[in-house]
Amino acid sequence: MESRSRKRTRQTCDEAAAPPPEREVVPRVGASPPWREDDRDGHYVFDLGENLTRRYKILSKMGEGTFGRVLECWDRETREYVAIKVVRSIRKYRDAAMIEIDVLNRLAENEKYRSLCVQIQRWFDYRNHICIVFEKLGPSLYDFLKRNRYQPFPVELVRDFGRQLLESVAYMHELRLIHTDLKPENILLVSSEYIKVPSSKKSSQDEMHFKCLPKSSAIKLIDFGSTAFDNQEHNSIVSTRHYRAPEIILGLGWSSPCDIWSVGCILVELCSGEALFQTHENLEHLAMMERVLGPIPEHMIRKASSSAQKYFRRATRLNWPEGAVSRESIRAVRKLARLKDLVSRNADHSRAALVDLLHGLLRFEPSERLSAQEALDHPFFRNPTMT
Repeated sequence: MESRSRKRTRQTCDEAAAPPPEREVVPRVGASPPWREDDRDGHYVFDLGENLTRRYKILSKMGEGTFGRVLECWDRETREYVAIKVVRSIRKYRDAAMIEIDVLNRLAENEKYRSLCVQIQRWFDYRNHICIVFEKLGPSLYDFLKRNRYQPFPVELVRDFGRQLLESVAYMHELRLIHTDLKPENILLVSSEYIKVPSSKKSSQDEMHFKCLPKSSAIKLIDFGSTAFDNQEHNSIVSTRHYRAPEIILGLGWSSPCDIWSVGCILVELCSGEALFQTHENLEHLAMMERVLGPIPEHMIRKASSSAQKYFRRATRLNWPEGAVSRESIRAVRKLARLKDLVSRNADHSRAALVDLLHGLLRFEPSERLSAQEALDHPFFRNPTMT
């Protein structure tokens, strides 16, 4: 890694006389940078090469989200690379970070957790930012899809990813914890190493294309800031839109089965390359669900909250396409295929078992969905040769 020159700290006007010109002043190792105001969104402001407390040297920004930023740092004590989540200095994000720390500590009480979920090493409060130190992992499954221009993963990899994801979800549900924000961005490969293989996609000049595949299929689940306890009062809206279960949209209340729906959406995305429900509007989202999975059960429609009743006609059927906001919205729904056809396009091998598993994960009625443990016992995982 190339060395980075340190920035000199600016002297204040009331300091003693400046050192002789021929002598350069270099901050001592581990010195904290000068105090800076946070940016207008409450993010910690930093320069690469600076320190985050005396212990950590900031090497790069690995990612950014609504919660804050993740920084790659060098741990001077352990002499290893770590990922530090630096939370925005806003009360609700600080509160969520403390919940995440509590959840991570609960998960860590069981040895099995180490292979399923990202490991917390320690946390500290620095200049009004909660900082959580994690082991450094590889890219997310979404990052990998994006790198490959959204070409799907081979079914064998989808099987490995799905098994590990369901194991982590089963473990959380056993502890009465609900993740509520499962998505490819929150599933990280343990290693960044990859290989290049020929792709079936070719250009008009018949030029061979390549795609990347991870050397190891080992993954870990991250981001427990939205995790809910099964016995607590739940917010009305959870989950990132594309992975949000129907009971949440319909205002019927939700519990651990909402995680199972998200897993189903993720598996379809991994074997197709694209998010299953690419929408940002409730009625269109429900119409997409019906297009892929069939009609929403009438008993769920009748029990829908008053705010969700507007999506239906006479509380018996979806107000679609009459209620569509645009022709583009109608086209977006029409271009979707039934679940069986969506999977068959990209997964010839084991497609019957995979389709059957997905139907079990993506049932409209939450109580009818497979549990994570039941899904792990499905033939798709138990009998890979089944077609």
